[in-house]
Amino acid sequence: MAQDASRRQPTLDEVAELAGVSRSVASRALNNAPHVSRVKREAVERAVQRLGYVPNPTARALATRQTGAAALVIAGEDPSIFADPFFAQVIVGASAALEEADLHLMLCLAASDRGRKRVEELLRSKGADGVMLMALREGDPLARTAQEAEIPVVFGGRPVGPAPRWYVDVDNVGGARGATEHLLCLGRTRVAVICGRLDTEAGRARYRGYRDAMLAAGLDPFPPREGDFTEPSGAAAMTALLAEHPGVEGVFAANDNMAAGALRALREAGRSVPADVAVIGFDDLAIARIADPPLTTVHQPIAALGLEMARMLVALVGGQDPTPLILPTRLVTRASA
Repeated sequence: MAQDASRRQPTLDEVAELAGVSRSVASRALNNAPHVSRVKREAVERAVQRLGYVPNPTARALATRQTGAAALVIAGEDPSIFADPFFAQVIVGASAALEEADLHLMLCLAASDRGRKRVEELLRSKGADGVMLMALREGDPLARTAQEAEIPVVFGGRPVGPAPRWYVDVDNVGGARGATEHLLCLGRTRVAVICGRLDTEAGRARYRGYRDAMLAAGLDPFPPREGDFTEPSGAAAMTALLAEHPGVEGVFAANDNMAAGALRALREAGRSVPADVAVIGFDDLAIARIADPPLTTVHQPIAALGLEMARMLVALVGGQDPTPLILPTRLVTRASA
C-alpha cells in the first residue's frame, strides 16, 4: 500500500503524448471545452483511463475559460489584404498549425480606429485564447496594448522599438545584404534601393542590409527611396530614381511587388533588364516567377512564418514559454540579375 501511495501521478503532458494530441487539445478535451473533435476527445479519454490521470482542480478551472479560437490580426484596413499573396501564405501556414491543435482561426483588421478598438476589446476581454499580430507601424498603440494583454500575443515580424517577448521574424538584414552583394558581384557599383515603409521594422531592416553591403564595399549607399510595398509605388520610385540618377546600374527592391513595378518603369523608359539595370526583389512570390524577365529575389519562408507563429502561440496557450525565432532567407537567382 505504501508503494502505491508514493507512486508518481501521471501528467497532462503524458496524457497528451499517449493520445497523440497537443497539450492544449488534451486540456480542452478533459474540460469539455468546445472545438475538440470526437476522435481526439475519445483518444484523450482512453489515455486518461490507461494512465489513471486525475485533473488538477485549479487547472480545470483555467482550462474551461478557453475559447477554442486564435486570432490573426493584421494592421490593414482593406479586407482585400487577406488576398495578398504574402498574407495568404501566412494564413495557410497558421491554419495548418492551429488545425493540428483544434483551434479555430479568426481574421481581424486593425488599422482604422474602429478596427483597432475591436482588437483592443478582443485582447482585454480574452475573446480568443491568443493573438498573432502582424504589420504594425511605428507608434501604433496596439503594440503596447498587446504587450499588456492577459492573453498570449505572438508578433509576426518585430515591431519598431524594443523587441517583444514572443515573435517570429525572418532575417531581413541578412537577406537584403546578400541581394546587394550579388548586384555588386555582377560589377554593378551604382546600386540604388527601393525600400519599404520606413515606419515598419521590415522596411528599416532591409535598408540596413543594403546599406551595410554598400559600405563594406567602400561605396556610398543611395538615400532610401520609400515605397509602400505595392507595385505602383515601385514603379513610381523607379521612375524618380531614373530622373535623379540616370546612371543607376542596379536596384534592390524590398519586396517583389515593388520590384515588379520597377521592371515596368524600366521597360517604359527603354532600359533593358539586366543589361542596363539589374533588379532584385524580396519575398519570392509567384509574381517573381512570371515577371518579365523572371525576377531574382530573396526567398523568405512565408508559409513557415505563419506556421511558426501559430506553433508558438499554441505553446503559450499550453503553458510553455518559447523563445523568439528568426527564420533564414536565401537568394534565388533568375534572369533579372
